[in-house]
Amino acid sequence: MVHILKPNVGATHKIHRRARGNASGSGTTAGRGTKGQQSRSGKGRRAGFEGGQTPLIRRQPKLGGFTRPGRIEFEVLNIGTLEKLDAGSYSVNALKKARLVSGKHPVKILGSGELTKKFTLTVHAASKSAKAAVEKAGGSIVIHKA
Repeated sequence: MVHILKPNVGATHKIHRRARGNASGSGTTAGRGTKGQQSRSGKGRRAGFEGGQTPLIRRQPKLGGFTRPGRIEFEVLNIGTLEKLDAGSYSVNALKKARLVSGKHPVKILGSGELTKKFTLTVHAASKSAKAAVEKAGGSIVIHKA
């Protein structure tokens, strides 16, 4: 039974023997064209080689910066943005519902913009200018550690 097994039609191909004379169809240059880097033996180039151009790895700065491991990345909210809301008391969850913050990071209020309404804000941090602006409008900021 084993003696009648053979591969499916089209599953095998006749191998192409390069550099076996011009009659084979790919003799002389063996399909590599004439001259040049690609035609030479051992033509493989190291990873990252860019044809003589200074490679990307050498164009990058030699030393990277430094990010402090304990750094807290805040989501910032300017007081000018709060003008869209009605006056009142807002916590981080309320600001998230109002779609002013996403809530992925602790929230910090910054003092950019004008504030005319009275707000009581419970957030994780606030700049001095933001605190001053909110208090000037008659409100307050309560700092709640995350």
